[in-house]
Amino acid sequence: MLDFLLTSDAIMALLTLTFLEIILGIDNIVFISIAANKLPEHQRNRATNIGLILAMVQRIILLFFVSFLVGLSKPFFTVDNNWLSIGVSWQAIILFAGGLFLIYKSTSEIREKVENPSHDEDEVKSKPIKSLSNAIVQIVIIDFIFSIDSILTAVGMTNGLHPNHNYTLVLMIIAVMISIGIMIGFANPIRKFINAHPSIQILGLAFLILIGFMLITEAAHLSHTEFFGKSVGAIPKGYLYFAIAFSLFVEFINFKTTKKK
Repeated sequence: MLDFLLTSDAIMALLTLTFLEIILGIDNIVFISIAANKLPEHQRNRATNIGLILAMVQRIILLFFVSFLVGLSKPFFTVDNNWLSIGVSWQAIILFAGGLFLIYKSTSEIREKVENPSHDEDEVKSKPIKSLSNAIVQIVIIDFIFSIDSILTAVGMTNGLHPNHNYTLVLMIIAVMISIGIMIGFANPIRKFINAHPSIQILGLAFLILIGFMLITEAAHLSHTEFFGKSVGAIPKGYLYFAIAFSLFVEFINFKTTKKK
């Protein structure tokens, strides 16, 4: 286990996944803060911390469930004819559906942030909160909605790194715990930084489109899909890491240029 966690692939996946989990968690922090701000002053920090801890527990539980389904790689239905050959398994279905969801969610989020950035915040503000328990229930619901793309991103970043799914599960749990810990400790500075540089969040959502496409191709590869005798290959994780690192480097140069101006 330790040997795997110390490999370059695992460390790169951990760093990239932690970064994406934090970026994806920004909206979560904003909505939790809106819900918590409806409470008396002395209850706000408690509601925020409880909400983020429940988010971590909820995501770990979902990781166990999704990781179990991804481990079901034995085909239960096959298609084999002149132009298409495929062995459908629960693993392929989860990865394929997850990839489609990430592409849809990220593109719709980008569109919404460009056209109506305050839509979701206005919706949360409109819901009444009368007590701490009422706030926590609303926060748990918000956490669940934001957990889905977080979990699918984790699966996309770690799937195939090791043949033993328990190893990649531990890696995903570590990334979730680190990201939630950072958000608990630095929620306000992170939120202020993203508000000052909204392009970072758009960039994070754009990365989800890449991960979604990678999940779809990986589902086709793992189900041994062939079109007219041509098999579908998996996209190496290194391409994804390079694309993310290069995009962040360009964004960093953009920060420096804007700051000097």
